[in-house]
Amino acid sequence: MMERIKKSMLFICLLLCLQGGAQQFKVLVYTSPDRWHDATVPIAIQKFEELALKHHFNLVWAQNSGSKGVRDVFTEEYLKSVDVIVFLHSRGYDLSAEQMKNFKSFIRKGGGFVGIHAVTANKNQEPWFQQLVGRVFTDHPEEQTAVLTVKDKTHPATFHLPEKWIWTDEWYSYGPALTPNQKILLEVDEKTYDPDRTWGDNNRFNAMGSFHPISWYQEFDGGRSFYTTLGHIPKSFEDPWFFGTHIWWNLLAATGLGKTSNE
Repeated sequence: MMERIKKSMLFICLLLCLQGGAQQFKVLVYTSPDRWHDATVPIAIQKFEELALKHHFNLVWAQNSGSKGVRDVFTEEYLKSVDVIVFLHSRGYDLSAEQMKNFKSFIRKGGGFVGIHAVTANKNQEPWFQQLVGRVFTDHPEEQTAVLTVKDKTHPATFHLPEKWIWTDEWYSYGPALTPNQKILLEVDEKTYDPDRTWGDNNRFNAMGSFHPISWYQEFDGGRSFYTTLGHIPKSFEDPWFFGTHIWWNLLAATGLGKTSNE
């Protein structure tokens, strides 16, 4: 009798362990090293790994020389196992035509996309990618501290933030919205920093004025797309409001989870 009980308990423990090992969803973080963001990537990846352990999701990092090569993960078969793809400072220029085709198929089948900072510096990318991200970067001044305004307190990526938020970053300016259904999450107040402060060069061509969006989301071509300008400075990924909540909730929302009662 005791032996049967032991076997039953062993089976239950094994079952619980197997259930406990099932992770919520799978995130692919894709990076392309460049001279402006090389210092940011290793810190960001470390924080993504910590976030995955904390919130129990599967994380894969891919770049030309990473834990998995881009060739291994941007296949039609592999992307079937992925829920969200994060472009961390990458514009996708090193994706082949076949890999871009697979990425488009992933989005069109309902996949989630999260773009961080330099993803909008994509003026040489094809229109589909630019529309997925939502806007194209034009230029930026020196890194400065400025005041952000939360425009949507109901979205998971912003409902933890105060109405006004002080932050230091590269304040990208953008061309017009490339899709009609973008929902703005955050704006930066240009009156709280100097848009003309450009390394001794007084020529500032693209300050945006009273409407300067820096984070937005949209449904696009069957999938969900989120973007944030924030994240140029390496230390920003150690900030709990930015990475532990703003980015984390964007990831969760990109999976289709994490919706609020107001959505």
